[in-house]
Parts: sequence; structure tokens; C-alpha cells
Amino acid sequence: MQDAVKNNGKVRTAPDFLNTDFYVNRELSWIYFNQRVLEEALDPDAHPLLERVKFISIFSSNLDEYFMIRVAGIEDQYEAGIHDRTIDGLTPAEQLEKIRIMVLQQLKQRNDCFYKDLQPALKLEGVEFLQFYSLPPDQQESLRHYFRQEIYPVLTPLAFDTGHPFPFMSNLSLNLAIELEDEQTKVLKFARVKVPSILPRLLQLNDIEGFTDDGGGIKLLWLEDLIENNLAQLFPRMRIIKSHLFRLIRDADIEIEEDEAGDLLETIEQGLRSRRYGKVVRLDVSPAMPLSIRKLLMKNLEVTSRNVYEIDGQLGLSCLIDLLRLDRPDLKDEPFVPGNPLDEQFGTDIFSAIRSKDQLLHHPYESFQPVVDFINKAAQDPDVLSIKQTLYRIGSNSPVVQALIKAAEAGKQVAVLVELKARFDEENNIVWARSLEDVGAHVVYGLPGLKTHAKLTMVVRREHLKLKRYLHLGTGNYNPVTGKVYTDYSLFTTNEQLANDISELFNALTGYSKHTSYKKLLVSPINTRTKIIEMIEREISWSLKKGSGRIVMKMNALVDVQTIRALYIASHEGVQIDLIVRGICCLKPGIPGVSENIRVISIIGRFLEHSRAYYFYNGGKEELYLGSADLMPRNLDHRVETIFPVFDKELIGEVKSDLELMLRDNVKAWIMKPDGLFSKIVNDAPKINSQAIFLAKSVLKKNHLKIK
Repeated sequence: MQDAVKNNGKVRTAPDFLNTDFYVNRELSWIYFNQRVLEEALDPDAHPLLERVKFISIFSSNLDEYFMIRVAGIEDQYEAGIHDRTIDGLTPAEQLEKIRIMVLQQLKQRNDCFYKDLQPALKLEGVEFLQFYSLPPDQQESLRHYFRQEIYPVLTPLAFDTGHPFPFMSNLSLNLAIELEDEQTKVLKFARVKVPSILPRLLQLNDIEGFTDDGGGIKLLWLEDLIENNLAQLFPRMRIIKSHLFRLIRDADIEIEEDEAGDLLETIEQGLRSRRYGKVVRLDVSPAMPLSIRKLLMKNLEVTSRNVYEIDGQLGLSCLIDLLRLDRPDLKDEPFVPGNPLDEQFGTDIFSAIRSKDQLLHHPYESFQPVVDFINKAAQDPDVLSIKQTLYRIGSNSPVVQALIKAAEAGKQVAVLVELKARFDEENNIVWARSLEDVGAHVVYGLPGLKTHAKLTMVVRREHLKLKRYLHLGTGNYNPVTGKVYTDYSLFTTNEQLANDISELFNALTGYSKHTSYKKLLVSPINTRTKIIEMIEREISWSLKKGSGRIVMKMNALVDVQTIRALYIASHEGVQIDLIVRGICCLKPGIPGVSENIRVISIIGRFLEHSRAYYFYNGGKEELYLGSADLMPRNLDHRVETIFPVFDKELIGEVKSDLELMLRDNVKAWIMKPDGLFSKIVNDAPKINSQAIFLAKSVLKKNHLKIK
């Protein structure tokens, strides 16, 4: 079907904007993104050594989650005999085939980088990975003693024969498949030993009593290496023929029938337990594993060769993130302390700071501490009557939750929406929900069928015999830890129109309100897509009238077909569109007659680009929205999300300047090509690393405020 596009009152024929050739497969686009993450490790000039190792870990962790959730879902479709094609024209079977080919290539790249580049480079810097068999006898003996004292008691060898059923193996577990022979009967046996996840995967030998080494530096040994070389202690009077590492990944997507759940908290807890038992979607094995052992595992884990991945070296490298704990600051990013402009200008009176004008913080370049201070101050202030807040991912030992607990204990009205369905944060959130309930806070778990992803806090304070509402609206979570490494925006305001909208939204979240008319706030699943597309269409009108249509959008992912189609039409009508998309992007830029006016870049650097910003030139009456929502069906249709306007012209200018700087980045930015692939931006312009510039600016601003 072709679209009819109006041009100065005339109707002309436009391309079929739903042509499969104009779209990138969602799952493959994610793999392209993870490749960009991997490239941060591959580039010898990108980061200090241990930071490059960190990106190996992030790549590996990302890939595990991708299989647990996304690949597991495609496997379900494939096994159900579904042949429906995605917007780009691929069936489930075709997607699985392409994913396997690409992932195997990436795993080889990762391992070549780690073993052939990073390990030798670390050794030159005094950080050495050792192998048990290469150690002198006295050091081996020290490690055998350590094994007996500290590791042996934790291990549980499990036999597999007619009297012993095949042992259960949990998600992400690392295991040893062991071939044995009974020394008396000469009968061959099979056993499994799990490498315990409660112990450090990388042993720092310098800390082990009795291990002496005069060479200096840091010596590391893989835990499974030590276990493999001491299996005789687990199997006396048995001959160890050979042991083989393997690792499995299970489907970890919890399915919840909320309509049938009597208690959502208990249902989530049951789902967490069932996550350990999900079907196996990937089985990692070493190439040396004999076919007989491989077939035994495949049969009992119920997988096919499609699910088996041969990987040289160690399995499961996400644990390498632990190397950042090493006391080697010379091999890490230079630390920095972000400025706290609100504290430096207004001291501890954060309410005065917000009353004076809307305040916008850009994390992590500006401290996340004012967000924590805002909640703490509200909890302590006798004039504060109530606090309402949404919590999605808050981490452990949360100071925000501790402040809310104190507020409830002080008799304030505290209403908290704790999103129990925040994937992989469910256990933390259950703990916090119960802690808040124990002190009398009003705790709700969200709306049936929807995750609440919005980042909102409203504090009601009595001032001069009237009530005043203070708001914090963010693009990121209420988590001070991620606040140091995720780029996000925080807006503090007392704007009455926003306060009215947010009051209505909290009523909808905690009660039975069916309010759907928000004046300033964009709220999913009610009006976000509609409003975004309306603003895109408004830019088309400006482009047709004055040739001045301009859109800049920054997000984590762009998947929604309706929004992409609207952007294609806008490009076709001359609107200049710049998209900063960190991860998945199903839109293809630069297609003649379709998207030649669209440019897509992705920035991968020291910090995770997490903020969402939507800018529209609007004929010179600029509009800017920030918020929690990416342009994906899940964010627009299946979550409670908020995108909020920034009214202050100075703040609009600041964010616009931030976006323009990112668009000039030619160090950490990748540009998307019409085929959906990315390449590093290479030009003759002076080198611009946007994150490094933001860091430098934050230091200058902090020093300037201190001088004042």
C-alpha cells in the first residue's frame, strides 16, 4: 500500500513506508549494538586496560540476558510452528539461524581479544592469569590445602546412573562433566560438579595463606581450574579420565497471569523460583568435549545442536567485572567527583532551590546526591505532609527507601509504587516492598498487565497555610549506584500544571481512577505515541510552510513501527531529523526518497547513555520533552511511562546544546548506514568526545561555583 502525501494542497504518491526493505530486524539490531559494546574492548586506544576488560564483561552479561529473554521467546515461536514474518520479513527460524552465525563470530572476537590481547597486556602490567598445572610443586601444595579448607566443603559431586537421576542444573550455572573409571570394577562413570557461584570466580593467589611468590604483581587463578585439578579429593578410589566445562542458559522470562493472581507479591516469588527451571536455550561447551558427553547433555537437557555453542577458553566471562576491584588505579579510568550545584548554591535548603526556578541536573556529570537529599529532606521536614514515589530499579542498600521508611515512621503519608515485575530486580523490590509495608507505608505494585516504568516523586509541603507540591521527574532510576555511570536527567519543579497531572497519575496508580486526560504530561499507554506522532506531523507542516522542520530525539531504542513510519514521512517531506539511539534501531537512515533526511548515531563510551530527550523546533517555539520511555511498543503500550515537558527556555537551551554536542561526537559515536550496520565516525574535524567534554565542563562548573 502506498501513502498519499499532501504537498502545498496537492496529493502525490509516496513510497510504501512499510516496505520490509526499510526496516532492520529488532533482534539483529540488538546484536549490532552489542558488537559496538565489544568494540570498546577491541580498541586498544579506547580505554585503560581494566576498563577494556570491563567491556568484555558487559558484552558477555548482555549476551546472557539476550538469550534468557529474547532468544528464548523466538525459540518458543519456532517450536510452536509459527512462521509469521517480522516487519523486516524474517521468520523465527531465519532469525535463529542469523543470530547463531553472528553470535559465534562475536564470541570468537571476544575470546581473541581477551586471551591474545588483554591477558598478555595485563601480564606486562603485573596482573597475571596463572594455570594450576604450570605452578611449581610448593605452590600447588598450598593451593591444594586451600582447596581442602575453603572449597571442598562447598562442592557437591552428583553421580548419574541407574540409581541417580540426571542432576538439575540451574540457570547460568557453570559445571564440570566428569568421566571416571571405578578402579576396582573398571566400569566407566559420569558425574557432575557445579562450580559454586557463591565463591569468587577469580582467586587472587596473593591473598591465599601459604602461597608465596617472589615475582610481585597480582596473580589470578580461575576457580574451576583449581577444582578440576583437585577432583581426586572428591572421588577417592576412582580414576579421573577427563573433565569438561559446560555452562547453560535457561529461559528466564517470568510469565505472570495477573488476572488469576490472588497476591502479586507471592506470584512474583513463585515466578522467581520457576526461573531456575526454564527450558535450556543455550548450552556452552568446550571444543574438546567428546561427542558421547555432548550427546548425554543434549539428551537430558533437551536441546538440539542449534542450542549448542562451542567456546574456547573459560565459559561465562561476565565475572571479569570483578577485576575492577583490583587496586590498580593506573589501569582504570581516572576517578572524578561530580559537582553538586544545588548544594553549592543553596546549601541544604533544597526546597528553596526548587522554588527559585526549575532545576535540571545532568547525571553523572552532576551528582545524583540532590535526588537522595530531596527525599531525605522531605522525610525529616515537619512541614512535609506526604511523599508519593515510583520505584523501578533501586538496587540494594537503597538510601531512598531508607528515607521513605523514616518518613513513614515519622507519621507522614507515604505512598510508594514498587514495580515487582522489574526484570532481574524482582528480589530486591520484594524486600523493599515488605520493608515499607512493615512501617505503615502505602505500597502498591502497579496496574494489572502493565509495568510501571515512570520515574516520579511528589512531595506535598505546607507553606504559609497553603499546600505546595514539589516534583522530581527523571529519565533514570532512583539508584545512586547507577546514577554514577548512567547518563540521565533529573528535573525538579513546582510547576502547577505538571503537579496536577502527576497527582492524577498517582491516583490512577494507587486507586481506581481512570483519568485519561493529561494536559502537559505524556503518559503511556494513554497518549505518548499519539502525542509524539502529532509533534512529528507538526514539523512536517512547518517544513512544508517554511522549510524549517527539525527533530532531535535521543533514546535507548527505536522499534515502534508507527513512529518509524511517521519519521519516514517527515523525512520524505524535508524535515531534518537527528536520532541518537544507543541500542536497537529498526529504522534505516539515508534511503533515497524515504529517509535521506534522517541521521542516526549511537554513542558507546565510559558511561551508559540512558537519558531520553525529544526535541522539536516547532517553527522557533522550541519544545523539549524528557522521560522514561523509549519508542518501543512495550514502552508505548505495555508500561506506565511518563514523558514530561521542560518549560524553562534556559533549560531547553542547555539540553539542546547537549544534544548538538553529541551529534558532533567523532570519537565515541557510531553512524548508522542505510543497510542497518554501524561504522565509527571518521572525519577531519577536531576530535570531539562528548562524554569527555561533559566531564571537563562539570569540573569547570564545580570549581567556578566553589570560587563564587
